[in-house]
Amino acid sequence: MDKAWQIPRRTFLRGLGAGLALPYLDIMETPAQASVAASAPPQRLLCIFQPNGVYPKAWDVKGAGRNFRLSPILQPLADLQDDLVVLSHLDNVGTRGHVQMTSSFLTGVAIDGNRNGVSLDQVIARKIGQETAFPSLQLGTEPPRQGQAGADPISFANTVSWNTPTTRLSPEINPRVAFDRLFRNNVGPAAMQRNEDRQSVLDLVLEDARDLRRRGSRHDQRKLDEYLQSVRAVESQIDRALNPPKKSWEPPTHPGPLSAPAPGLPRQRDEHLRMMIDLMVLAMWTDSTRVGTLMTAHGFSRQNFSFLDGVTSDHHGMSHHKNKKQAVDEYTTVSRWYIEQLAYLLKRMKQIDEGGQSLLESSVVFYGSGMKDGNGHVRTNLPLLVAGQGGGTLQTGRHIVCKEHTPLANLHLSLLHKFGIEADHFNGASTGVISEL
Repeated sequence: MDKAWQIPRRTFLRGLGAGLALPYLDIMETPAQASVAASAPPQRLLCIFQPNGVYPKAWDVKGAGRNFRLSPILQPLADLQDDLVVLSHLDNVGTRGHVQMTSSFLTGVAIDGNRNGVSLDQVIARKIGQETAFPSLQLGTEPPRQGQAGADPISFANTVSWNTPTTRLSPEINPRVAFDRLFRNNVGPAAMQRNEDRQSVLDLVLEDARDLRRRGSRHDQRKLDEYLQSVRAVESQIDRALNPPKKSWEPPTHPGPLSAPAPGLPRQRDEHLRMMIDLMVLAMWTDSTRVGTLMTAHGFSRQNFSFLDGVTSDHHGMSHHKNKKQAVDEYTTVSRWYIEQLAYLLKRMKQIDEGGQSLLESSVVFYGSGMKDGNGHVRTNLPLLVAGQGGGTLQTGRHIVCKEHTPLANLHLSLLHKFGIEADHFNGASTGVISEL
């Protein structure tokens, strides 16, 4: 390919008030013009938190090594079993209750007063996040909360990402604001919140996109079209959620004053989480960030899941199931729904080609909860898995059965090593690495 036609790896489509990062294209620099390390797809880390634990008998897998069977909760991942490492017998050492088991998910240590440890994502972001627009990206779906849960401030369950032992990084829960942060520039907070008179970000960069499309190969044209269609789909989905169509009929009576939802947030729980998943995948795909955390819900979530068949109670309530069949069934249904969302994310990442390997192959996706079972606040044998090959550093398709009562921090330390960070310990809580990983 003629060098005159090539473009840098970190090229943006630009227009008035918008800047759109691009996925990897053939027209970008080859190893002859850029270092081999820079031309290879970068490693990514995505940490996904699920609150309130799971029903153990519905999560625990049978078998070990490559000879294992997915449990009922994990069945939505059946098509992705070869891309998974399920881990057993990791404990959230020294923690108590929903709040501490949330704040320790990526630190491996219990809160001591107002102090935690630096979280896994932030340690890795300091190594691999300095070349991207966002060293790390935090997304979520529920507003922050205040108050107490026993002796612990509920606010400590607002996030799993800690930049220092006393500095928390709050997740962005508004999909419109997250979209604008990623794909628009020169836009202030007030403009981000306005929905009237908004042009699509693709319309703003259309001229630049057309020019690039003319210069690219047919393969590049297909990839560019696929990417731009994905951006358009996410943007349209957000617009529909925030600006629902007017109904042609209104009921003749009114129920009286209603409690309005938080401004700018989608009305549907399932729709909201899918939006944040799509935004996170786009951020990784465009190399806008290489490190992300996604809180599927608040660590003390009382979200209602009545949109799922047979579910009538809130998530926190059903987690204290007392082994009653109705509560256990609802608890399992919600946990399986969360795994369905994970399957959607992983399949999306697996479909994205980065020049010979998929986005999933380049990534480490760490999923789980800091609590095993909400009934009794069980902190042993956590529900955890890792997906993706981490750029060739992970052998997947396995169930690793660790020694009983292995600290969660041992997994954190092992993942640091996968990203070339040769630390001896993690927050003083680890006792070694997981050699099987």
